[in-house]
Amino acid sequence: MVSVTTLSARELAAAIRSGETSAVTVVDAILERIESADDLNAFITVTNESAREAAREADRAAAGGETLGPLHGVPVAIKDLRDRKSGVRNTLGLAALSDNVAETDSVVVERLEAAGAVIVGTTNTPALGHTIKTDNRLVGATATPFDLERSAGGSSGGSAAAVAAGLASLATGSDIGGSLRVPASCCNVVGLKPTLGRVPSNSQLDAFDTHTPFMVGGPIARTADDIALALEVLAGVDHRDPYSVPTGDEDFLVALDRPTDQLSIAYSPDLDLLPVDPAVRDTVADAVDDLEAAGSTVRDVDVALPDSDELREAYYAQVGSYFAAVAARVESHYGVDLETADVEPTVTSTVALAQGFDGLEERLANGPRTDAYDAIEAAIGDADVLVTPTLTVPPYGKHLRDRYPTEIDGESVDGLPTDAMLTWVFNLTGHPAASVPAGVTDDGLPVGLQVVGRRYAEADVLATTAALERVRPWAHRYPDC
Repeated sequence: MVSVTTLSARELAAAIRSGETSAVTVVDAILERIESADDLNAFITVTNESAREAAREADRAAAGGETLGPLHGVPVAIKDLRDRKSGVRNTLGLAALSDNVAETDSVVVERLEAAGAVIVGTTNTPALGHTIKTDNRLVGATATPFDLERSAGGSSGGSAAAVAAGLASLATGSDIGGSLRVPASCCNVVGLKPTLGRVPSNSQLDAFDTHTPFMVGGPIARTADDIALALEVLAGVDHRDPYSVPTGDEDFLVALDRPTDQLSIAYSPDLDLLPVDPAVRDTVADAVDDLEAAGSTVRDVDVALPDSDELREAYYAQVGSYFAAVAARVESHYGVDLETADVEPTVTSTVALAQGFDGLEERLANGPRTDAYDAIEAAIGDADVLVTPTLTVPPYGKHLRDRYPTEIDGESVDGLPTDAMLTWVFNLTGHPAASVPAGVTDDGLPVGLQVVGRRYAEADVLATTAALERVRPWAHRYPDC
């Protein structure tokens, strides 16, 4: 039998098309593995019955000589937030919505299933995707497969843990401050935050809520190849999304073949923004050295971002307003008042970030945001990408009650989520970015390297991701959960 825990999504689809294995065999093995890995707590809902029926239909289509999509029979998990499948629970990570069932498919699910994917379940997320730990009062905390006491990251932690543990070949996530890239770093997988509009979204409540700060959906996978394949499936205009854009002539799979010695990299060990734990800094530096040894041009750069407090305040003004609006829409649409509902204190504190900022101040936050955009553009310069660490620290405690570090490399920090990551800046600027496995610490904890490209230059991000995978492969690192 084909090992679904070692083959990529592309390889699995090819094996099913050729008859080497069947979709039923693959999906049965995945569902069995999900059941055996319940200590990770990666899923909110497992769609056993519908997944098996979809697998049987996939095998019937293959036997009947029908045209098969690029993900035919491949098991995929979807984040239980903006992505939804009709007839399946869509909880948003809220205990108060534990019985809420989606009435329509999201555009992402439409495209995945049109490509032949089999949805095996919805993955865990903190309530409303509000933070970078995946923990909630609905099902609890999700761990990284590398240490069951440490977080899978958030808010797409369930998706990242599922992919890392071989519980799905691909998974979806979303990102408003690092929610794709942080879990990818914590779980030794690849998570891509595309440019706004690259992957469309048909929001049920507000079609315009993704712009300030930039909130986008994207794929999580073990390989660069699978990320490119997923982006080929998911990208493209959808007129239900006012920000969606046509794909043009991009070929994301072809980008993977760009020779390593044709890549130019601007490298910053800390964005000149935050201290970075030496174990993280050294691991990322070693990865960059390996790319340079393989022929990539690497230059160290300074990044002239605004003062960290000023930039953080601009982010809080905009992300706080975003979550305050989400809370208001949840109350209006679902009848759940987050001020009185059984929600985690971190939910209410995130919503409360908007307090003290009026509409004018939120708009004025675009001043330092613009300065940050200009600084990133200048840092990239004539290079293809900018490379940084993803997180400033190794994976942290998995529970919301566990504190973030208050000291990093001998420097005091505030113990806030924004201290632990170098990702949120790019939700202000809109640059596409991926977290890619860079290596592991002496304690065996995964470290992510962040690859940042110019807007709509996902091909450059993917080319660099593939180059790192060639020179510093990570397929052998996954624990047998």
